[in-house]
Amino acid sequence: MTASRHPLIHLLDRTSLVVQILIGLIAGVLLAQFLPQAALSVSFLGGVFVSALKAVAPVLVFVLVTASIANHQRDQQTQMRPILVLYLLGTFSAALIAVIASFAFPSSLALVSNGAELSPPGGIGEVLKTLLLNVVDNPINALLRGNFIGILAWAIGLGLALRHASPASKQLLADLSAGVTSIVKLVIRLAPLGIFGLVAATLAESGMGALLDYLHLLLVLVGCMLFVALVVNPLIVFGKIRRNPYPLVLTCLRESGLTAFFTRSSAANIPVNLQLCQRLGLQQETYSVSIPLGATINMAGAAITISVLTLAAVHTLGIAVDLPTALLLSLLASISACGASGVAGGSLLLIPLACSLFGIPNEVAMQVVAVGFIIGIIQDSAETALNSSTDVLFTAAACLARDEAAATVPVPQP
Repeated sequence: MTASRHPLIHLLDRTSLVVQILIGLIAGVLLAQFLPQAALSVSFLGGVFVSALKAVAPVLVFVLVTASIANHQRDQQTQMRPILVLYLLGTFSAALIAVIASFAFPSSLALVSNGAELSPPGGIGEVLKTLLLNVVDNPINALLRGNFIGILAWAIGLGLALRHASPASKQLLADLSAGVTSIVKLVIRLAPLGIFGLVAATLAESGMGALLDYLHLLLVLVGCMLFVALVVNPLIVFGKIRRNPYPLVLTCLRESGLTAFFTRSSAANIPVNLQLCQRLGLQQETYSVSIPLGATINMAGAAITISVLTLAAVHTLGIAVDLPTALLLSLLASISACGASGVAGGSLLLIPLACSLFGIPNEVAMQVVAVGFIIGIIQDSAETALNSSTDVLFTAAACLARDEAAATVPVPQP
């Protein structure tokens, strides 16, 4: 005789994580509004959640990047170069738009520096010096200190070295990557409780004004994503196919972006994108590779999230940013976005990498990550919709441009 599960456990299994986070958010606001002393007492829930993120983020970045590079396949006849160029151009353009919007509409956050001494960089020279020193950091020390630039450098180097490893070793890396991703998913399952504690404690200490700061931040994030989806991406596609891009853009947003908005996973949306490419009449040898690859490296939405949240922290802490450093942030956000995890909220775990560019301590950077989870109900959905729909958009643009170029070339007569 099978024992019946508790009704509460059964309800949690049937309720999506998005709904659970929304419930935690509302419960935290209500608790802070009506019982501020009780709200302060549950702040440890947010602390546990942030600590779990701090523990898993360095390992996640190191393992995912190493496994991705080591298992990369070469010499596939798919003519991927034009699509890769579009992926990289789109991601960098999105990061640049996010930086411009952050300067035009600066956001402030309720952060606690815990008395940590900040060392704002004096200019691009000091930033590059710090960047170089972090790159050559000891890998164990980088993992312990949360030096994400050093972690990224060692992961790339080790991944390139292991590209010549045996298939068994590469499979081990893939299995390790899957295992770490599973742990990340488990940590993110704690997000409702963590968000409840963070929101309750933050609003009890800072008042309802902090919620208005989050609303402003969310408007900047979603506004950037809409601008990229409806203005920047169409311009890039027009430069490729030389005709009205909006029928293709709107088709991709409707057929791919809508489902990705609710699944909140580029990986889960791969079958939808493959089917859409088939309906568009694209070359199977191309889209069968470009769509899974795009779900990994075509991350315009992630680049926007990393840039906006990082500059929100920079503005909150009063750190001055010059133009060269802002451009360097756009490049760093683009590279970081390409390594974003495919799980919900994966781009948030790369924010400390960008924050380290400005000398922001890891403890403060992880509070920014927690803020990202608070607004993630909308932010992550919009981010995934932009990322996934752009995979099909750029694949279709490259294929259409190639087909039209081939049609204009005279066929040699025997």
